[in-house]
Amino acid sequence: MRVKKITAYIAELPLKKPFRHASHTRHSSENLFIECTLADGTIGWGEGVPRDYVTGETPAGCLQMLAGLPLSEWLASPCESWPGVVEICDRLIPPPSANDPRGCGMNSLRAALEMSLLDAYGWQFGEPVGSVADHVAEAKPILSHSNKVRYSTTIDAEHASKLWKSALKMRAWGFRQCKVKVGSEADTDAARLRTIRRWIGPRVDLRIDANEAWPPHELAERLAELATVGISCVEQPVAHEQLAELSHLKHELPVSVMLDESLTSSIDAARAIELGVCDLFNLRISKCGGFINCLRLAAFARQHGIGYQLGCHPGESGILSAAGRHWATSVAGIRYLEGSYDHHVLKVLPTDQDVTFGYGGVAPALKLPGLGVTMSRERFEPLVRARAEFAVL
Repeated sequence: MRVKKITAYIAELPLKKPFRHASHTRHSSENLFIECTLADGTIGWGEGVPRDYVTGETPAGCLQMLAGLPLSEWLASPCESWPGVVEICDRLIPPPSANDPRGCGMNSLRAALEMSLLDAYGWQFGEPVGSVADHVAEAKPILSHSNKVRYSTTIDAEHASKLWKSALKMRAWGFRQCKVKVGSEADTDAARLRTIRRWIGPRVDLRIDANEAWPPHELAERLAELATVGISCVEQPVAHEQLAELSHLKHELPVSVMLDESLTSSIDAARAIELGVCDLFNLRISKCGGFINCLRLAAFARQHGIGYQLGCHPGESGILSAAGRHWATSVAGIRYLEGSYDHHVLKVLPTDQDVTFGYGGVAPALKLPGLGVTMSRERFEPLVRARAEFAVL
C-alpha cells in the first residue's frame, strides 16, 4: 500500500489558562497537523509543535518547507510491513547544512509527517504504533513493553498566591513527581519552592526547569540555595549558546542536569556527551524529529550512561499525547514522563478520544491500531487557520 495524498493544517488550540515559563507566556498553541491518506483511503494523523525559539521552526514556515520537499520521491514506494515504514520514515531526515548545523530545522514537520505515516500504516496493519519500536534496530537495548505508565505533573511560573493551591491539588491527585518552572523571578525562586514543598509534601520528587534563564556564573550559587528544598534535577539552566561554559561548572552542581533546548538532534546529543554537560536528555517527539528518532536518541543516551525523560510541549493535542503514550509503553528506564494533559490544558479536544491521564498520573497502554485516536472533524475544523494539500504521484 502506498501514500496517495498529504494534507497539512495549521490549527490554533486555545488553552484553558496561560502557560508561563521564563522565556514565554502562551495563551494558545499553534500546531501543525498532517493528514496522510493511503491509496485505499486509510487515514493517519500526525502533529508537530513548531517553536522558533527551540528548533527555529514556525507553523507557516513548516508549510513552506513542506511545499518544497520531494514527497513523491520519499513516499510513493508501496509498503507492506513495519521495516518498510521505518525505511520510508528514514528518508525524511535532511542532511545537515550551513543553514541548519544542528540538524533540527525541520524536526516538528518531520515528526508530524512520520507520525501520520505510522498512524496510517498502523491502521493498515491492524497494529498499534508502538509495534514499530520492535523494528528499529538501535532501540533493541531499551525496549520493554508495559501495560500502563505514570506521568509527572508541572507547576508553571504562576503568581505566588496560587502556588499553595496548585501544590495541594497535585498532592491530592497523588502525583509522585512534579516539575516547577523557575527563573522568571529569580529572586523569589527559593521562596516559591519552599511553598510548593510545604504543600505538596516531602515524598514528591521535585525538579526544576529554568528554560535557559540563568547566567552561568550564577548557576552554582542559585542551585546551592534551591537544593536545600530538596530537588532532584535542573532542566536547561543556561542558554544553549552558553553550553560550553556549563562543562566547566557541572562538577560543582548539587543536582542532576537535564538538557532540553540544547538537545534536539543526534548532533546535539553527540556534543553534549563530548562536553560532559548533562546527566539526562529531555526527549520530545516534536522537538527531536519524531517517534523513531527519539528511540534512537534514548538508546544513544543509555549507551553513554545518560538518563532520559519523555517530555511534551504545552498545548499538544491527543495526537501527540497518544504518540507519547505508545513511546512510553515501549521503552524502559524513563526517568520522568510528561504529557497527556489534554483536558487539563486545552479548551477544545480535537480528537474523538480523551487520552488524559488519570489519578496519580497513571494511564493505560493504547491497544487499538495506529495511534488509537481519531480526529473529530466537527471540533477540529473551527480551529484550522491554514491548510495545503499535496498529491503523492
